[in-house]
Amino acid sequence: MSNMVIIGAQWGDEGKGKIVDLLSAQSDYIVRFQGGNNAGHTVIVNGEEYILHLIPSGILHKGKVCLIGNGVVLDPAVFCQELDALASKGVDVSPAFLKISRKTHLIMPYHRALDQAREGARMEEEKIGTTGRGIGPAYEDKITRIGVRASDLEDLELLRRKVEIALAEKNALLTGLYNCAPICPDAVMEELIPLARRLTPYLADVSSVLQQACLEGKNVMFEGAQGTHLDIDHGTYPFVTSSNTIAGNAAAGAGVGPRELEKIIGIVKAYTTRVGGGPFPTQLDCAIGRHLQTQGAEIGATTKRVRRCGWFDAVLVREAVRLNSLTELALTKLDVLSGLEELKICVAYKYRGVEIQYPPQAEAALAEVEPVYESLPGWSEDITRAKNMTDLPVNARAYISRIEELVGVKAGLISVGPDRSQTFTR
Repeated sequence: MSNMVIIGAQWGDEGKGKIVDLLSAQSDYIVRFQGGNNAGHTVIVNGEEYILHLIPSGILHKGKVCLIGNGVVLDPAVFCQELDALASKGVDVSPAFLKISRKTHLIMPYHRALDQAREGARMEEEKIGTTGRGIGPAYEDKITRIGVRASDLEDLELLRRKVEIALAEKNALLTGLYNCAPICPDAVMEELIPLARRLTPYLADVSSVLQQACLEGKNVMFEGAQGTHLDIDHGTYPFVTSSNTIAGNAAAGAGVGPRELEKIIGIVKAYTTRVGGGPFPTQLDCAIGRHLQTQGAEIGATTKRVRRCGWFDAVLVREAVRLNSLTELALTKLDVLSGLEELKICVAYKYRGVEIQYPPQAEAALAEVEPVYESLPGWSEDITRAKNMTDLPVNARAYISRIEELVGVKAGLISVGPDRSQTFTR
């Protein structure tokens, strides 16, 4: 076992929570390195469902140290809600096993208000599909150097000054541009002070914790949120998230050097899904798409929105392999394809009369492409009890092999159901 990065290789919702949970058993430290509570990881353990938005799912394993890195934007209220929900189920969420970087930026009430006001003001065709949880505005304040960091919770005088500075700008936007009510600094502080008391015991120098772990030869897992094609730089801009979701950001977002990133696992569904706005070349608006939605329970853990579904897109995953230097794949939800007579894989795109192997880079160009499909025979057998490759039908094995050939990386983990036990290693 070595240090590993777990990232989504599609548009998010690939089943990272389950794979992180599974591999956490072999890790000593699990660190979340980007995103906010716009991510949702659903993990089922012994029939019990856990939905996590901020806290790494490694917390479900006793004795593991879970860290929230500086690259995350953290909503204090949501964090405390997760603490309470986990504690009510008997999970140990004490500061001995859960720590937040003092450099982590915080999502404030005015970030949520601005996020929702902006999305509400957009024309329907211009909507990004933001969750409205304030993630984008929090990252904006970080970049413009007026952000509130977790360490500020230890200095309420500094915290209030920062809130007042931020609100001078935010209230001008809320009232003058979006016709919304202004936000009072007193109201923000009233909400934050009790949250600060709860959060400050969790604050730590996460970079130093990780350095010591590596020096001691401990195994560290770097847990990403969303997916490669929602990356702010490399995704389907502007229908993207507000952070870098690719593996290279694990170092910057956790506070370690890039040489500590040894193994990079890309999570992919056996088909493709997308939530929110943006182009989706292989989307199926037909009975097959509805089959995938129903059988795959394709409803967002965070947003509760129904996900759009389509055939596996090898072009997108091939790009993810390139951007992340993937060392292996974890293929999830293979069982959802059971019962389909014919399966299709998008092997290339036709773009302005030319067949291409990677997504075009111009804005909105992905909406112009025509998928080039290859057909494979499906299978009807129930595969949810499969424990190895030989337990799978011949056609299922052929499907996996063809995906591996097309994207250039082997699938080291295969998931055939939602429970922790329904995954096997090759």
